[in-house]
Amino acid sequence: MNQIIHDLEFELFISDSKIQERVKELGAQITRDFRGKELVLLGILKGSFLFLSDLCRAIDLPLEISFLRISSYHGTQSTGEVKKVAGIQDDLAGKTVIIVEDIVDTGISMDYLLKEIEKYKPAEVRIATFLYKPDAFRFKYALDYVGFEIPNKFVVGYGLDYNDLGRNLPELYQLVNFQSNKIKMRNIVLFGPPGAGKGTQSEKLIKKYGLTHLSTGDLFRKHLGEGTELGKLAQKYMNEGRLVPDEVVIGMVEDKIAATENSHGFIFDGFPRTTTQAEALDKMLESHQMEIAGMIALDVPEEILKERIKLRGKTSGRVDDQDDQKIQTRIKVYLDETLPVASYYEAQGKFTKINGVGEIDEIFDAISEVVDSY
Repeated sequence: MNQIIHDLEFELFISDSKIQERVKELGAQITRDFRGKELVLLGILKGSFLFLSDLCRAIDLPLEISFLRISSYHGTQSTGEVKKVAGIQDDLAGKTVIIVEDIVDTGISMDYLLKEIEKYKPAEVRIATFLYKPDAFRFKYALDYVGFEIPNKFVVGYGLDYNDLGRNLPELYQLVNFQSNKIKMRNIVLFGPPGAGKGTQSEKLIKKYGLTHLSTGDLFRKHLGEGTELGKLAQKYMNEGRLVPDEVVIGMVEDKIAATENSHGFIFDGFPRTTTQAEALDKMLESHQMEIAGMIALDVPEEILKERIKLRGKTSGRVDDQDDQKIQTRIKVYLDETLPVASYYEAQGKFTKINGVGEIDEIFDAISEVVDSY
């Protein structure tokens, strides 16, 4: 039977019996892999609580259980990029830690969490996730125990929610085709200077609204790596020391849109960067009966950006996160590039500036209010 949650209809995707069967398999595998070791399960709140509850009972080993929450960094200024992990125990040294997550999509939060947990000197760290979206994943670290690989669909149930409802459902449900739900696709241009928290907010938007992340950097790596016709054409221009034409970039964007099924919209990350690109993007989307709903820009004072980037540099490993001149250059390039694009969307009544200083959830609520208005 389909589920109506708020204003949307969801249909059964994975049954309770299939979930329980798979969790038992994962539990048996973990039991075999870690017999004789000190095991700690760290569940990430809120979504993992059902998966962790069933998984721990399927593991036939003595183990510790703890929960943690990823939240904003607390200091003189809260940020949208640097986070702190609340709930990590201080006695992880020498123990085997399994991070238990409900879903891994882009992988941004997990990447941060892995670096934080390493500071506690565990013997080893593994990852167990109920769901994994390979199409959205942006990192190279391994996921050791995966319940189900799924396409980039919007799902609820078994710990996952839609606007805070649906977590208690024992099955997993997927959104019924968006056209039957009369859902308007939300195509969003999300901009923010380095240190504004764009990555964090992008991940939360993807999870809440079932959006697809679209980064031209990711597209270039894909097409160049796979040797596609667009990739070969881009490589030709790069080998000649010339800029890749907008037509090629738009072609990659169009290819991604055409290949993505059941998306509720796209987050254009750092693109378009020029008015010409914005015009070309509008024209291409119009040919697919789509449009940009709006451009959202995170506004953070320059001095706070510099503080955040330097703080992030302590864990990011990026040299340019510690160099004052490089930080200044990156911020200036962003401002110089985005001002004309912001004016382009503002002229269409599609530009919104969001205060990027504050708690992560407060900033996200402000962004969500704008997205809900589209």
